[in-house]
Amino acid sequence: MQFLRKLGPGLLFAGAAIGVSHLVQSTRAGAEYGYGLLWALFVIHLFKYPFFQFGPRYAIATGESLLQGYQRLGRGVLLAYFILTMATMFTIQTAVTIVTAGLAVNLFGISTSPVTWSIAITAISTAILLLGHYKLLDRLMKYIVLLLSLCTLTAVIIAFGGGSVPDFGQVFPTESASIAFLIAFMGWMPAPMDISVWHSLWAIEKKKLEPQYNSKKALGDFNLGYFSTIILGVFFVSLGAMVMFGSGKSFSPGAGAFASEFIDLYTSNLGGQTFIVIALAGFTAMFSTTLTTLDASPRSMAQATQLLTGKKTALNFTFWIIILALGTISILLFFLSEMTTLIDIATILSFVTAPFYAIVNFKLVTSRHMPENDQPGKWLRLLSWSGIVFLTGFSIWYITTL
Repeated sequence: MQFLRKLGPGLLFAGAAIGVSHLVQSTRAGAEYGYGLLWALFVIHLFKYPFFQFGPRYAIATGESLLQGYQRLGRGVLLAYFILTMATMFTIQTAVTIVTAGLAVNLFGISTSPVTWSIAITAISTAILLLGHYKLLDRLMKYIVLLLSLCTLTAVIIAFGGGSVPDFGQVFPTESASIAFLIAFMGWMPAPMDISVWHSLWAIEKKKLEPQYNSKKALGDFNLGYFSTIILGVFFVSLGAMVMFGSGKSFSPGAGAFASEFIDLYTSNLGGQTFIVIALAGFTAMFSTTLTTLDASPRSMAQATQLLTGKKTALNFTFWIIILALGTISILLFFLSEMTTLIDIATILSFVTAPFYAIVNFKLVTSRHMPENDQPGKWLRLLSWSGIVFLTGFSIWYITTL
């Protein structure tokens, strides 16, 4: 447990990432393509790595968040972040909340409307964040990620024990619907790029709690969290591939129906008696994502507002939580029966805005605003340039094929 206590924002990153991208999109990828999209999982992790890493790297080296860094690059960069976040944060919060609500229905056996569940989940999350602040969020996430990891690993081991020989042949989708799914899959794998901003804010909070939290610890913490998203991504693809691929089954668009099918992936391998453990693991994983996004978006918008106006205003953390909660519930009223469509919209938006975050994050950590000794080395710079080219090219390719 001493080891867990030393960990911080890296597991918050993992907790935020191991949600819709893994439970929903990775499982769907395995169910529809078998192991055929593993290449996409590895490629997107590789090319996004430096830009996520720049969040804690910049924060610990300078004592500033990426938002403060964006302001140093120019007011227009910070304003662009503000606009992009306004355009995506409601859809993202809605997507994670409705999946969490669907899992809650199955876990607790109370067939209340997902909207009602969503309101309850949002209220509980808000109370936790306003009363417990970062410290409680940091503690909860460590045990949630550990529980989910153990349950998922056990399920995969038992599934492989069934004797089936997986086909690892890779595929590249060519039909428009398949291309749209590929973009959606990669859009949130392992997470939207703006989480780099959240990570920088969390790193600063961690530094306040533990003054000895230095660059070495921050980057090691990040690498552990990032590596866990890769492993769990493979696990969820594997479960979808082994249980549903070639079976003729497909996931339902409704949140409650999807949650039942997701839980069945586990219980069909581990046995019906494991329902409570699996349902609880799935729910806590999605609840952690709901909780971290509800914390991070308002936290970043509050600071962005303050930086843009040059003074503290009433548009603070509490204000943005209320706005985000009300916006989430409003969207749920209109997209309740089309969960997968809603998620695809959010993930596609995340993917096509990824080049913006990649470019500004790289520009910031290689600028005069970053201490020279803390700037990325040659290999990381090369990977960054490759990532910018990949993300930009892939986004343009997708837009032109719509």
